[in-house]
Amino acid sequence: MNKLDLKLYRGYVNDNQLVVYGHVFRSNAPDKFRLDRKGFRHAFSIFHMYRIKPITNINVLLNFKEIQVNTKTLSDGYFRFTIPFDFFLVSGWHKYQVSCTYKNLNIVRKGELLKPHISSYGIISDIDDTFLISHSNNFFKKIYILLLKNIHKRKVFEDVVEHYKALSSFGHQQDSFNSFFYVSNSEWNLYEFINDFAKIHQLPKAIIKLKKIKAGLGSFLFSGSGYSNHKFEKIKDIIGFYPNIKYVLLGDDSQKDVFVYERIVKIFPLSIKAVYIRQTGIKQKPSIKTSLQTIESLQIATMYFKNSKEAIAHSKSIGLI
Repeated sequence: MNKLDLKLYRGYVNDNQLVVYGHVFRSNAPDKFRLDRKGFRHAFSIFHMYRIKPITNINVLLNFKEIQVNTKTLSDGYFRFTIPFDFFLVSGWHKYQVSCTYKNLNIVRKGELLKPHISSYGIISDIDDTFLISHSNNFFKKIYILLLKNIHKRKVFEDVVEHYKALSSFGHQQDSFNSFFYVSNSEWNLYEFINDFAKIHQLPKAIIKLKKIKAGLGSFLFSGSGYSNHKFEKIKDIIGFYPNIKYVLLGDDSQKDVFVYERIVKIFPLSIKAVYIRQTGIKQKPSIKTSLQTIESLQIATMYFKNSKEAIAHSKSIGLI
């Protein structure tokens, strides 16, 4: 039985503008999406994340503080509120509400948005093979793990949580933090998995930016694949939205993170403090080392590392943690 589903993602705000976004679609019963099932039952849960039917042109209503604004969904069920915002707002996480009505069905959801603390850095991190072990450079192993390893069987790299927590909290009081952004080529279909995985492993709470949602089992096989401007555009938007923060970029060498980061550095040469690239294979790749040398030539610290302990030591040496 299909039901109306309204998905909200963490939004963000600065002193001039507020951004909130999500999806509206029809989907199977919610128990199909449980992420803790085992074996083939977990595989069916993953399949069902892609068996959705986006709903276009549906009215959605945002309520936040004194603001009440309507918009409509796009052809893929996606909606985004980008609106002027000049109210006083303390730093930290805040609740907002979005509602929609479709064929006499009404649904209301609460989400969160971030007003960053006055901080030293913003941390922008890839997900797959940067902190979540995914084997992105091996298609069959990647699909096997995605389908048959549930959320409790998936693993993070050793010491990566220690590194991320240190990057989040260093130099700040207990109730403030450096803001985190997770940017990935995975689709919005996997948002709940990524968000819950981060919670389980106590990774810093983050704004998450993913690729266009996919509908249909055929598109599942190409999940997270292909090179596009997605990461570049999302990172560029983040830095442009918060231009007074310096950023640390973290990625890996299984895809093209370093080449995206090189483009970002060339456009924002004063906005990037450091670039970290995880080595996922046995040997370091010459093309990755060449790109990092280009980044270093702009007086930006770089680290091509195998183990997070190396990254932690480097972060200490340059005053990040």
